Amino acid sequence: MSNGFHGPGRSGIIDYRLQDRAVLALDGWLRGRRSCGRKSRGAAGEGAAADPAAGEGPRAADRARRGVPGAAGRTAAPSDGYPADGVAEDPLDHPARRVSGGLMRVNHAGEVAAQALYLGQSVFARDPAVRRALAAAAGEERDHLDWCRRRLGELGAGPSRLDPLWSAGSFAIGAAAGAAGDAVSLGFVAETERQVVEHLARHLERLPAGDRRSRAICRRMMEDERRHGTRAARAGGRPLPAPARLMMRAAARVMTMTAYRI
Repeated sequence: MSNGFHGPGRSGIIDYRLQDRAVLALDGWLRGRRSCGRKSRGAAGEGAAADPAAGEGPRAADRARRGVPGAAGRTAAPSDGYPADGVAEDPLDHPARRVSGGLMRVNHAGEVAAQALYLGQSVFARDPAVRRALAAAAGEERDHLDWCRRRLGELGAGPSRLDPLWSAGSFAIGAAAGAAGDAVSLGFVAETERQVVEHLARHLERLPAGDRRSRAICRRMMEDERRHGTRAARAGGRPLPAPARLMMRAAARVMTMTAYRI
């Protein structure tokens, strides 16, 4: 099985029908939602352990034991758990916790959207190798989703109440990008991740100085997202036209402003 993005046009052995791929994508989305719920409940308990393959099931756990690189090239090893483990921070007052909670809620909403986006793209991907890589990347986004949700619990905050809206809308956008062809779809991944890295960099500037745990999570996410984007571009992603990039930025701004408060 491929563990990274390959250029469009390479054939695979098995190719599912469109309706089958839609069912598989829906199943992956539901598994991610259930996994996120289990992880958040476990994190709330005393002494919750960091799972190196959080949200990715037995297959990822086996990959973690063997040190096999994942879709984004990140090696899932026992040290690859919750990025904030072992990171001390200064006591945060109520205003600081509110700012951190709002920013991590935005990050959580972004990961909800990213997971749905990749699954939507995987439904319409022509090349089975690209399809598998998109689905695997969505699995890695579940790691990020779990980290953000766990940090929200530590801050006494909750996820956006509009998460179902972000998920449904992103799945539709991803399906449209996938239907436009693998080169466009990979270009969409590259541009999305470029904007996400910029967004996380701004969050690092806005987080309270004493919130070192949230900073550790954001830095780790930046590394993974940058790797996603680089691989997609190298695999043959077609640069998107300026109007498309501006529309993506505007949509992200709406989600960011809304998820911070709701």
